[in-house]
Amino acid sequence: MTGVVTNQELRRRGADTLLVLAVAAVYYGAARLGLLEQLVRGQVTPLWPPTGIAVAGLLVFGLRVWPGVALGAFLANVTIGPTPLAVLAIVVGNTLAPVCSYLLLRRAGFHNELDRLRDALALVFLGALGGMLISATVGSSGLVLSGALPAGDFWPTWSVWWTGDAMGVLVVAPFLLVLREARWPRGVALRRWAEAAALLLGTLAVTLLATGSSSASLLFLVFPFLIWAAFRFGRAGAASCALGVSTLAILAAGHEVGPFAHKDLFTNMVTLQAFNGATALTALLLAAVITERNRTQEEIKRLCARLTDMVAAMPDHPVTDQWQTSDDPEDPGGRPGDGQP
Repeated sequence: MTGVVTNQELRRRGADTLLVLAVAAVYYGAARLGLLEQLVRGQVTPLWPPTGIAVAGLLVFGLRVWPGVALGAFLANVTIGPTPLAVLAIVVGNTLAPVCSYLLLRRAGFHNELDRLRDALALVFLGALGGMLISATVGSSGLVLSGALPAGDFWPTWSVWWTGDAMGVLVVAPFLLVLREARWPRGVALRRWAEAAALLLGTLAVTLLATGSSSASLLFLVFPFLIWAAFRFGRAGAASCALGVSTLAILAAGHEVGPFAHKDLFTNMVTLQAFNGATALTALLLAAVITERNRTQEEIKRLCARLTDMVAAMPDHPVTDQWQTSDDPEDPGGRPGDGQP
């Protein structure tokens, strides 16, 4: 019996080790992609996908995968960090932020299915905007204290760092959580596929138009498509469209084109954060509200069906001697004690 338990324990530990290494590998790969759009010192970007991967991984697998987050953050920063102390600070911040976001979300009763309005609000305000304050503050402070960044550049760097980490959670984590529950649809009508293709192409076209124009007001043209995605395709459509829109907006901000041209870094980050925050809120909140509504309707249908079955199964109640019918038109129901003439 002891040998069986030991073997099971070894297998469990081996599976956990492989899971940690897988999280580290995915984190590192996403970090290399994120660094393609770096804006400060070759390591601070307006989109940091690893934070979304880290938060989603913690929500799905639990705290046992946090070493994978730390290992991935170390591998991503060890070759670009200015000093070992700065690398250590960045790794600590990049690990603590997702872990704190995870703990805050679990404290709030977060559902991974994102099927309630409170789940979408918690992910935006606790998981993204709140939790990522830690990584931005610790990382920017580490760069300043190591001498790699002038003190006067702290707030612009902090704004880019916070924007990148928050956007990683807002646009990547929901997509991964929804993708985990997604199944390939079967028996879907051709017009449904045509509508999905039209939504995808329309969203991309309007986003490219808005991010290529110098007028920031055109950015709001994407919101009807986000509403369309949420109403017609639920969480999967909303998360996918939000990811595409936010990614294109981040690319425009990184290259300082369209509405992000001829502005300072801090202003661009504020604009980008406001736009992507509004995008995520619109998509996630609408999708959550619609999911709640559909679930409530299904529950009402089930209750009505059960009530109908219960009524149909009830036996007929015969007329007793106490309650007789009456021939009197003014007393059709009879009265207790009335007899037949």
